Amino acid sequence: MNKLILIILIAFSTLAIGVQPQPGVNFKPTKEIIPTESKNKIEVVELFWYGCVHCYNMDPYLDKWADNLPKDVTFKRVPAIPRKDWVESAKAFYALESLGLLNKLHEKLFDAIHKEKQFKHNDTKALINWITTTGKLDKKNVEAAFNSFSMKSKLSRSFKIFKAAGATGVPTMIIDGKYFTSSTMAGGEQNAIDIMNFIIKNVRKDKAKAKK
Repeated sequence: MNKLILIILIAFSTLAIGVQPQPGVNFKPTKEIIPTESKNKIEVVELFWYGCVHCYNMDPYLDKWADNLPKDVTFKRVPAIPRKDWVESAKAFYALESLGLLNKLHEKLFDAIHKEKQFKHNDTKALINWITTTGKLDKKNVEAAFNSFSMKSKLSRSFKIFKAAGATGVPTMIIDGKYFTSSTMAGGEQNAIDIMNFIIKNVRKDKAKAKK
């Protein structure tokens, strides 16, 4: 989206939301434009970390929001990897995804780390054992998922997305590969959802104009 157009739209916005959208304050353009996988939809990506309590707090807000997505919006999570000690929990995410257990165990893994404090986010052995037990799987299959051929490329992509966004922390929500906000930037979880919806609405308008 043309940044000048977005700023003008913001200035004349009458959206009834809890926070006034301010470019450069509670949302920013990404450092680089990030290619989206859903060309015909507005893609929202959450960069998160299982070890982050702010991500844990943001999770139910995003789940509720994602339950009522407009038809032209798609949502996915990507584990952020700005540091080496975030790699193991990112592997857990991708292992759950490849095992078909992401929707079932994503929230439970957050609970195990933050609510129940069963293990640390970077304890590979504990993560594998937890997925094996909770998912009722053969441990060898879980270990294979952690060490799959595609894992390295998935981790590399996670690292590149975080860097390209210009994010400084998590959770960070990237909208259409061009803008990002966070609960910290927005001043709270619900404010971040409101900012996301505001940007989505204006990206939608911009896309509609581009088709004319």
